Amino acid sequence: MSPARPIRDLLLLYVTAFLRALSTGLIGVLLGIYLAKLGFNAAQIGYVIGAGLAGGACATLLVTLTGDRFGRKRALVCIAMFGAVGGLAAAVASTFSTILAAAFLGMLNGMGRDRGAALVLEQAILPATTTDETRTRAFAWNNVLQDAGHAIGSLLAGAPYLFRAVFPVGEITSFRLAVGLAATFILLTAVLYLGLSPVVEAPAAQKKVPVTPETRRILFRLSSLFAVDALAGGFLVSSLLSYFFYRRFGITEGAVAVLFFAARGLNALSHLGAAWLAKRIGLVNTMVFTHIPSSVFLLTVAFAPSFPVAAALFLLREGLVEMDVPTRQSYVMAVVRPEERTVASGVTHLVRVGAWAVAPSFAGALMQGVSLGIPIMIGAGMKIAYDLLLYVAFRKAKPPEETVKAGKI
Repeated sequence: MSPARPIRDLLLLYVTAFLRALSTGLIGVLLGIYLAKLGFNAAQIGYVIGAGLAGGACATLLVTLTGDRFGRKRALVCIAMFGAVGGLAAAVASTFSTILAAAFLGMLNGMGRDRGAALVLEQAILPATTTDETRTRAFAWNNVLQDAGHAIGSLLAGAPYLFRAVFPVGEITSFRLAVGLAATFILLTAVLYLGLSPVVEAPAAQKKVPVTPETRRILFRLSSLFAVDALAGGFLVSSLLSYFFYRRFGITEGAVAVLFFAARGLNALSHLGAAWLAKRIGLVNTMVFTHIPSSVFLLTVAFAPSFPVAAALFLLREGLVEMDVPTRQSYVMAVVRPEERTVASGVTHLVRVGAWAVAPSFAGALMQGVSLGIPIMIGAGMKIAYDLLLYVAFRKAKPPEETVKAGKI
């Protein structure tokens, strides 16, 4: 097999990850405000976000169970097509029930970060293109491109204002055009996936290999903890956070877009810092010791007296919160066998997406009936608990590169 093949496939996956992140970043910031402009209340907004994440959870379950047998390339194309169709439907619909159905069909991601079914398959492919020593760096660069897309996508959430300035369209139409733009980015990924080579597919022998009891135990423990983290994250999806800033401080969608652009830029830089730090203190330590401070900063956002203070605290949080992402992804792929990676990626993502799908409905109801800041306090507290439990459970379970390093000392 020519080394040019996996490199070409890797570059294609980097581009599709970037385009998908553009869409996710745009929708993550704009969805809550768009739905508010349509006249939906906070509880209904939470239901729509939950429906989109529930659709993503169902797609993740399908690719986990059948992705390798169905074909990774074919599955990626189908996921992208459903995403594009659902996004376009959400852009033209007006009623709550129609948008709810479109969000589910299109796996509309109000999370603001790309954690869907396509990512499961891409992460299963990525380790085969690198070595144990450079695996975390490869995941880091993949996440850099994603968060660069998230950053630019967040900035594109200001597109409704530009559409109104350039074209003779009303406010609602300008928002619909922006949602349609997000769907177009997903459609482009479907076209690019068609260019992937057979190298991305799981070998026939690997499709029938059962998951070992040891891997099942590891995945159960990791998934249980990831579910706690994801449930907390469901209270903190970008669309609800942007709605928080929009309602609490009365700022425009343009100001929210700039804030989230800066946040995603910090996310992107933090991935490179995570790879550097993990080489020195280990993957688990990097996950925990950067995540706890980020949750503390987030907790203070709920009590900030003004938008500049809240924005500064939020940006401090965003500079740290994503450092656990490439390290977590690398760690999961490292502690299972190569032929188990699709299942491992799918299971750990499934519990996360499933938990994300549950929380926004409760968060929206709490915002509507109690306080705008309550979901932030609940989410931050749960994330701190998750980090402490993760450290206790896995601080001694080392990936191969850390075991080799320890043996040389």
